Amino acid sequence: MRKIYSKYLLLFVVGSFLTMLITSCKKDHTTPTPVAAPIATLGLYEVNSSYYKRAFIAISQVGTQSVSYYGVFDTGSAGMTIDATGILPASMITSTGIIIPVNQDSVVVDGITVTNKTATVSYGDSQSEVQEYGNLAYAVVKIGDQNGSITTSRIPIFLYYKIFDVNTKTNEPPHSNDVFGVGPGVSFANSAIGSPLSYFKPTNGGISGFKLAMLNNADFSISGTYVSGLLTIGLVPDDVSPSSPFIMHRLTNYPQGGYSPDIAATITYQGQSVPAMVLFDTGTPAITLIENSSAKADTTSLPSGTPVTLTTSSGFSYSYTTAQANDLTTIAQPSFTGDPRTIFSINFFTDNEFLMDYAGHEIGLKNN
Repeated sequence: MRKIYSKYLLLFVVGSFLTMLITSCKKDHTTPTPVAAPIATLGLYEVNSSYYKRAFIAISQVGTQSVSYYGVFDTGSAGMTIDATGILPASMITSTGIIIPVNQDSVVVDGITVTNKTATVSYGDSQSEVQEYGNLAYAVVKIGDQNGSITTSRIPIFLYYKIFDVNTKTNEPPHSNDVFGVGPGVSFANSAIGSPLSYFKPTNGGISGFKLAMLNNADFSISGTYVSGLLTIGLVPDDVSPSSPFIMHRLTNYPQGGYSPDIAATITYQGQSVPAMVLFDTGTPAITLIENSSAKADTTSLPSGTPVTLTTSSGFSYSYTTAQANDLTTIAQPSFTGDPRTIFSINFFTDNEFLMDYAGHEIGLKNN
């Protein structure tokens, strides 16, 4: 019995050793689980003229062409618009439209598919409106420049041939209103057009969206200052988790335009509390516009030194004080502007961080 037991014991020991060896080998060859990470981090150009501020993103390729243009980084609209001048042959661009061959629904030029679907894109309100006239197009777009870049898949864009200032009744110079709209939803010009950033597809559990770091007043310059790391493309689960420092706001979906960036809030100033639907808009370069149907005049500028407080329906709070050349704020009658929304200008983004979750249809706001 002892011999039999010894034999089995030897087999047991050898078997255990082999099992440990196999297990060890398996562990050595185990592939780590991929972790979600941002797709890219890019810089923006901060530009100012007097108290007007803009954030621009470089566009270095459209279709197969290398270009050098700059789009206004705009959280208040959805979709990229760019002037056809310098992108399409001059022979295709007229004062009345982009020429598409008769009996064709599109034409391909240098990797850009220009369709015969025309539209008009409007920016501003009834007191300050700019209109772009053009066509739906599809192209690969390289965002960024030698400081860092990333290339999209083939995406829909708006290629325009004319910019018209409704108030002055004049045409604006080419490329004077190229817009890189990163808002949620789709363009009112064509429902095929959305934010260029929304077409990036994250992997390993990443989330479609972006984060905008706080802009720095000191970096704005007339010639434009490149500031690295401002734009993070692609979110990770921690960005939108309940423990995230961002306060999240669920967006409303509408039949036209899709998900709206407008957030319910209350604005307090000079002893008044005004209910509002707020648009946080990097594309508004200078003046925050508070719409108040009880205002006694069409527009009134708040005096320098006036405290203003914003509190959203989700509990985000932000306070600032108007100054002579910063945080300028106007009170307006909606019947005068033709737009009931309160619009916080780019100055908001010099004090706060901004997050857009395209997948979850939320906007995140964070004090700094």
